Amino acid sequence: MTTRPDMRVRDFIIDGIRSGSWRANAKLPTERALSQQLGVPRSAVRDALAVLENGGTVTRIIGSGTYVRETEPGAPAGDAETGAASPAEIMEARLLLEPRLAQLAAINADRADFARFDECIAQGDAADDFEAFEHWDAALHQAIARSTHNRLVIELYAMITRARDLTEWGELKRRSLSAERREHYRRDHHAIVAALQARDAARAEAALLGHLERVRSNLLGR
Repeated sequence: MTTRPDMRVRDFIIDGIRSGSWRANAKLPTERALSQQLGVPRSAVRDALAVLENGGTVTRIIGSGTYVRETEPGAPAGDAETGAASPAEIMEARLLLEPRLAQLAAINADRADFARFDECIAQGDAADDFEAFEHWDAALHQAIARSTHNRLVIELYAMITRARDLTEWGELKRRSLSAERREHYRRDHHAIVAALQARDAARAEAALLGHLERVRSNLLGR
């Protein structure tokens, strides 16, 4: 199974920290440099750095760069616990958090957030294989979480993202995804983003809840 581009970036950075290539307070290569070195889109680098920052592995300083934090190098905090979560537990957590999160996003999202939503939608529509579609699917949900501009909410969602990466979630999603289901997900994403852009918190919450209930049914048969 092909590793998602953002996961490749995260693994590369974590391996570099563990091996001592980048020690505490070391400055990481730029997004452009990582993108070129690993052969991945810059958006994948940004997504990986966002998750690593939320997990406490790196710190990003606007106008300066990204630095390794002064913590014990390794995977982001909480991986041991979240990695044990089952797909059913992950789905329960998503259903509990994400619809409410959409309410905050509808209120707090700014112009840059809306541009990121549009990018994720466009790239997801254009994706020609499972890995690309799954990357932009996850990127959209992460972008919605970040658009709340609430650090506690963002960290809670980062835990869910890490759990998804460390379980059989990806393979389960692959087995469950048909062309028809992908089209349903695509339409769901458009409806969610349209509600967010209209700043309609109630409609955004309902759209995201309906989407997640569809995902749960397809993945778990519930």
